[in-house]
Amino acid sequence: MPRKFLKRIMPDHKVMRDHPHLKRFGQRLTEPKLWHLNRRSVAGGLALGLFIGFMPILGQMFVAAALAIWLRVNLPIAATAVWVSNPLTVAPIYFFVYKVGAWVLQLPVEQHSFILSWAWFCDEFMSIWQPFLVGSLICGVAVALLGALALRLVWRLIVIRNWLKRKHKNKKND
Repeated sequence: MPRKFLKRIMPDHKVMRDHPHLKRFGQRLTEPKLWHLNRRSVAGGLALGLFIGFMPILGQMFVAAALAIWLRVNLPIAATAVWVSNPLTVAPIYFFVYKVGAWVLQLPVEQHSFILSWAWFCDEFMSIWQPFLVGSLICGVAVALLGALALRLVWRLIVIRNWLKRKHKNKKND
């Protein structure tokens, strides 16, 4: 069952609650829904994390954690799922979302050189921010929905498979 696997790899909520940096959140971190491992809570955390992972914002893990607390979905899953956009995947993801945004807005996909400087930001980024943001929102919603639906489906199939195994095992014992 997925719950057993997730319980093994997730941090203990009591340890997290007693962590010196997390004590400032007080009772909010003891909310059972933030740590509960059921299909709905984990799927919600995954969807939230994937959506935030596609947004071009700083501090994605902190934003995902704050929203998980507010929306009462699984906090560790939401904070972990934002790593879909990591240093290895961020460039292809952001190029793809730019292309999607340009296609939706019916703008030509232009070749832009990237130089990490304020001048580049003022000149080049200002010409691509609209398709980039639109593509990020569209892809974020799509990936979040697909991820949550896939997780719920796989979870359901695993539960059915385990139920059938137990049923078959009980028939052998009778």
